Formats: sequence, C-alpha cells, structure tokens
Amino acid sequence: MPLQNRVNPNGAIFATSARGTFMGNRGRALHNDSREIVRLFEGQRWIICLLDFKGRRRQVMSPGLYTELFFLDEAVALAAGHRPCAECRRERFKALWTAGRSRLAWTEQALFSLLRSNRELHHARIGSRREKITYQAPLEALPDGSFVQIGDGSHLVWERALLRWSAEGYVRKEPQQSGLTVTVLTPEPTVRCLRSGYRPEIHKSALAL
Repeated sequence: MPLQNRVNPNGAIFATSARGTFMGNRGRALHNDSREIVRLFEGQRWIICLLDFKGRRRQVMSPGLYTELFFLDEAVALAAGHRPCAECRRERFKALWTAGRSRLAWTEQALFSLLRSNRELHHARIGSRREKITYQAPLEALPDGSFVQIGDGSHLVWERALLRWSAEGYVRKEPQQSGLTVTVLTPEPTVRCLRSGYRPEIHKSALAL
C-alpha cells in the first residue's frame, strides 16, 4: 500500500503509487510511528528539494524525523505553498526570492531575511483555521507556472494554455479563455516571483500535450 506522502496543488497530502519528480517537507515529522499523517504541517519552513543530492539516502517516514513529501513537479510544489530549499537548490532559491526585489542583493543580509520570507509565505498559504488560502484573479493576468482551480480540476497556467493536473501527470491541454476570473491556488507572494520571471520546472507530460 502506498504511503500518504504525495501533495496536490491544493496542498493536500494523499496516497498514490505514482512517483513525483521533486520532494520536500513542512518542518518536523507530520507522521506517527505507524507512518500515518497526523498533522498538515509543523512550522513555517515548507521547502522543495531534489530527489537526489550528494548521494544522501534515508528511510522514508523514519520515526521522529521530518516527513518526506513528493510533488509531480516544481509548479505543483509552489502552488501547495512550498519554496526551493536554500541548500540543495540554492541557485533556484536565490532566483525565487530575489525576483521582483532588485534592491536586495544576494548577501549575508539577504540570508537573514529567510525567516521573514517563510513567515510571509506562510501567512499567504494557510488561514487561521488551517485552510488553504486562495484568491480570485483574471486568468489572463496570471504568469506561467501559476496554478488555478476551475470546477473540480487543478490547472497549470503555461504558455497561453491550461494543463489539467493529475497525480500521474498532465492529462489535458485547453486554450486560455479571455475574460475569465479564476481561483488562484499558488500563493500571492510566489505569483509575484513568477510574474518577475521565475520559471518553475514542470513535468515532462506537459510536453506531450
């Protein structure tokens, strides 16, 4: 039976046998000794990591250690409220958190702003009742890499089209409709970074549509 460690664009953690292309975590352990998810997050540090980094290996959902979470791609992880790891994805992290902030040089002072960035993102992704925060926006105003909810489906905004997400990959491509207002899943601070030129890595299934 697959573990409950996969994340969808709404930020929900679910079980599937399909594999993701990125991993991450939400602070300390979210699971119990039976490897069952018992909390949505533990702290404000939600990150996106590489599947392979410096040959490190670990047992998934080990007792007392952080819970490994998996995403179809980076765009899904961003929509769920995560940001690139400052260790294994240092350059991507730098690109994300300096996008739209041209006055902030990448110096030690910028590194000290990490906790403030975590706080800003946390308040934009989770409400007081631990519900995902979404907002309404014109579809045509959203940058590539944003995720939106239309009906019962989550869709990636990509190159003037909408790509419908599934756990296995993107399954349908539709042209964007002008004049449409949508529910945005990607947190607003991250959308600002996407608008400033940050381009997330997306799953190979998008190229086949």
